[in-house]
Amino acid sequence: DPHWSPLHVLGYVLIGGGFVLVASGWRVLHDAQGACLLATGGPYAHVRHPQYLGFVLIMLGFLLQWPTLITSLMFPMLVVMYWRLAKGKEREVEAVFGE
Repeated sequence: DPHWSPLHVLGYVLIGGGFVLVASGWRVLHDAQGACLLATGGPYAHVRHPQYLGFVLIMLGFLLQWPTLITSLMFPMLVVMYWRLAKGKEREVEAVFGE
């Protein structure tokens, strides 16, 4: 059964881990934004952009499970787009909260 191959199982782990990271990061970010504070707890204590990392893990998991020409071309483009988005958010946060 190809659904239990090592790469497919790794894909499941990455997709599941990505969803957990997105969900746990959302809760912390929502609370911090509501209080006009910088998110520093939960996954934000270890990763500056856990939700973006979670989305990249999800995309990587899907790429491992369904490696097609389209997904192979789109994955690096989406990673670059999230990286640029993260850099833009860093500038916004620095402008509001400083170093």
